[in-house]
Amino acid sequence: MAAKHMKKIVSFLTLLVASVGVNCYAFSNTVQSTQPSLLAKPIKPAKRIIALAPHIVEMLHEVGALDTVIGTTEHADYPVAAKDIPRVGNYARLNIEQILAADPDLIIAWKSGNPADDLARLEKLGLNIIYSDLHALKDVAKEIHYFSSFVGKAEEGRKVADKFLTRLSQLKQQYQGKEKLTIFFELWSRPLTTTAGSSWSQQQLNVCQITNPFIDSDSDYPQVNIEQVVIQSPDVIIQPTSHGVHSPDRIDWLQWPKMPAVKNNAFVYPNADRLHRMTSRSLNELATLCEQIDSFRQ
Repeated sequence: MAAKHMKKIVSFLTLLVASVGVNCYAFSNTVQSTQPSLLAKPIKPAKRIIALAPHIVEMLHEVGALDTVIGTTEHADYPVAAKDIPRVGNYARLNIEQILAADPDLIIAWKSGNPADDLARLEKLGLNIIYSDLHALKDVAKEIHYFSSFVGKAEEGRKVADKFLTRLSQLKQQYQGKEKLTIFFELWSRPLTTTAGSSWSQQQLNVCQITNPFIDSDSDYPQVNIEQVVIQSPDVIIQPTSHGVHSPDRIDWLQWPKMPAVKNNAFVYPNADRLHRMTSRSLNELATLCEQIDSFRQ
């Protein structure tokens, strides 16, 4: 049962922390890369793209190419117009027949967020696929610039990427040297799950200059129990919300009034839909999170 729960959690987190006709447009030959089927710069901009993740849709929107997206997956909801894009699957399964019928000239897939067997089928069919494969915060800028070259928006992509890197650098400098507070990040409540290692959420928290007592856990998203959290006496407890709504299952930490976070009412409720999505908007929510954490240093 525990393994089943963990599988569901990993799938959920992969979504957060947030296809095609064959060669309708001419691309240069596939080149060797760390990403499978990574195409060189296209000869002709793609006009019909299936973007297999919400953050990919948002990246294309950032460079002014949302009108090229003819298919996407569940949870693509930004900008508002993205809600009208036809759905061709979710994190668990892609509709291969629907993708083929859409007759796209390019698929942008999420390497760790789309079903690998479905992507393999699409590759075997000879479809043009490039991949989103972010590992570090700065990779957002790299991918925005990269994807923009496939839609004839390279200059726009460069500007958006430069702006992202500048803002990220400013945030890091703003909180560098700050007193570190011990936090507990309640990523998931049942079972109680937090963030650690090199996870997307942990990298964001590092910008805010915090101490995470669970950072060296074996998993990037370790399960912990309430007693372990109470023993660590966190100064701040972070409970992300979805669209501004609290999870009905979130832990009621007020039951442990001796914890510093409870004594000082040091609770922070970031918008997970913004914070966990790997786009430029995440920096806005991160800036707010760091500011709120900083207020408890006073």
